Amino acid sequence: MADQRFATAIWDLVSRIPVGRATAYGVLAEAYYGFAKGARQAGQAMAHCPGGLPWWRVVHADGRMKGGSGSDEQLARLAEEGVPLTDDGRVDWSRCGGPWSPEQHLAQKRQT
Repeated sequence: MADQRFATAIWDLVSRIPVGRATAYGVLAEAYYGFAKGARQAGQAMAHCPGGLPWWRVVHADGRMKGGSGSDEQLARLAEEGVPLTDDGRVDWSRCGGPWSPEQHLAQKRQT
């Protein structure tokens, strides 16, 4: 598994993704490192995430589901939350304002 400090930081970010939004593994990794690196490592961290995290809100950069078991559940949960999806079952980044990022979270906190 990914380094525990990295994994814990990724899980903390995932816990902040609001209902109706999604993000990509690379966005989470970039928030940790400060530059584009580590999408696969973020994926490994998510593969071992603790229960209670909204794991279904993290997808591939092109909007695809995680793949393998759980992909149908992931798609269904995103649809249930109102995340815009394409006809082929990907997150439609153009209709949802792009992947959620920690910067968006911080900006929203500043406005309240």
